[in-house]
Amino acid sequence: MDKPVVLITGGLTGIGRAAAVAFAKLGASVVVAGRRDAAGKALAEELRSHGSEAEFINADVRHEDDVRALVDQTVERFGRLDVAVNNAGTEGRVGPIIDQTAETYAATFDTNVLGVILSMKHEARVMQEQGSGSIINISSTYGHEGAAGASVYVGSKHAVEGISKSIALELASSGIRVNVVAPGPTDTGMLTRFTGTPENKAALVTEVPLARLGRSEELADAIVFIGSDAASYITGHVLNVDGGHSAN
Repeated sequence: MDKPVVLITGGLTGIGRAAAVAFAKLGASVVVAGRRDAAGKALAEELRSHGSEAEFINADVRHEDDVRALVDQTVERFGRLDVAVNNAGTEGRVGPIIDQTAETYAATFDTNVLGVILSMKHEARVMQEQGSGSIINISSTYGHEGAAGASVYVGSKHAVEGISKSIALELASSGIRVNVVAPGPTDTGMLTRFTGTPENKAALVTEVPLARLGRSEELADAIVFIGSDAASYITGHVLNVDGGHSAN
């Protein structure tokens, strides 16, 4: 499709923001969703400067009414939904299992897992009516590996990958593709919060065969590819964009 309509949750910073800019530069109509009005409106203006028809919609993916309204407003504005990037996520509370609580579990899983489920539910609802669509869920190398001190976050990303594969099978006959992009260590604000110190961040780099952090723009390129017709025979796949980290 020459001018796809793209919806990106968690679109205001990091990988989500880079994906929004990448799609906008290709001429897509882009809807970015997040919870900060000023930042969202400023990003929408930036996307328009690249020639995109762009909108910001305030939405919290933990709440179904917000997600339903987000998808419905996107379709009302642009007439369809071709690509959905479910990027909203949180690192949660990093630390040993003895420090985790029902509240820290919910704070992580409500965004990282429930948010993805609700987003796919309503994206699929409109895509099934179209008979086409591409959904990309953002996971992590920790979606298929373990990490001491990050059990709740790791568990949430394992859930994203398993759920995505299941929904890919469920929606294939409807002409909807569902894939996962799994970033390795990428230089974002979330990674800075997750690692806590420059020393911890540097230690992560030693585990990457390409010996550097990824850039958000590199992840955006992968998202654009797997969401496009160039990837039309790919569904149920986890695309690792991790500098070789998963090959260790």
